[in-house]
Amino acid sequence: MSLEKILSITGKPGLYKLLAQTRGGFVAESLLDKKKITVNVRQNVSVLSEIAIYTLTEEVPLKKVLNTIKEKENGQPTTVTAKDSNDKLEEYFFNILPEYDEDRVYVSDIKKIIQWYNLLQQHDLLDFSEVVEKPKSETDEEE
Repeated sequence: MSLEKILSITGKPGLYKLLAQTRGGFVAESLLDKKKITVNVRQNVSVLSEIAIYTLTEEVPLKKVLNTIKEKENGQPTTVTAKDSNDKLEEYFFNILPEYDEDRVYVSDIKKIIQWYNLLQQHDLLDFSEVVEKPKSETDEEE
């Protein structure tokens, strides 16, 4: 599943999977407890595919950061938790994204990214490889 269907809703814990759109918002399912909720369009919602992390030179898409964590951890949960010390979290994140902007990426952001990664890993939602259809060649069409 792509990050375009995974949501973070302000004021609600965890992540949500977009299920359906309604007239006044949409229906989402919590990845934490599988409960379905309706979300009003006025609520502050972030789609994970639209989130980027500040570095000293550019903004790196969250998908790329999550992939880097996945490679470092061999697809397993992170070796740090959101409850670890701020110094330990910053050191871990520096290993993941060496050029992250320490002035604009806060420890609370790092905690959130680690929690999101672990939640996505737990639900086997870390496969971001995009399916690309091969264009038909002329010989395929003639057969």
